[in-house]
Amino acid sequence: MPKIIICDDARYVRVVLRKTLEEAGYEVVWEAASGEEAVEKYKELRPDAVILDIVLPQMDGIAAARQIKELDKDARIIMISAYGTRPKILKAIQAGARDFIVKPFQVERLIEAVNKVFTSDRGKKSEGEAEA
Repeated sequence: MPKIIICDDARYVRVVLRKTLEEAGYEVVWEAASGEEAVEKYKELRPDAVILDIVLPQMDGIAAARQIKELDKDARIIMISAYGTRPKILKAIQAGARDFIVKPFQVERLIEAVNKVFTSDRGKKSEGEAEA
């Protein structure tokens, strides 16, 4: 079961994200309320994916995404924000996000984005994986 960290400063959003992801078969291993916390927990837990809000206290989601990508160039990051402007989306992609979801989000769109970050890696070999 893929493990995910969710990061949003709004507790209600974290609750909805957790419920939605768990119902879709994912395991939420941590709920962070700030970018700093997300980066620290990424280092500790090494989840399979991270969902980051852009507007966060202490460190925004863009800065957190950059730091996570420095720790793990293959990190699967999905950005989520109520500010779905073209410049924000571009900054998120440049920071390493694989997808961008605009709040309020549709459940189907969230699950599609999460599924996509895992299925897009199929066919890539992980290090140490033997050839068949």
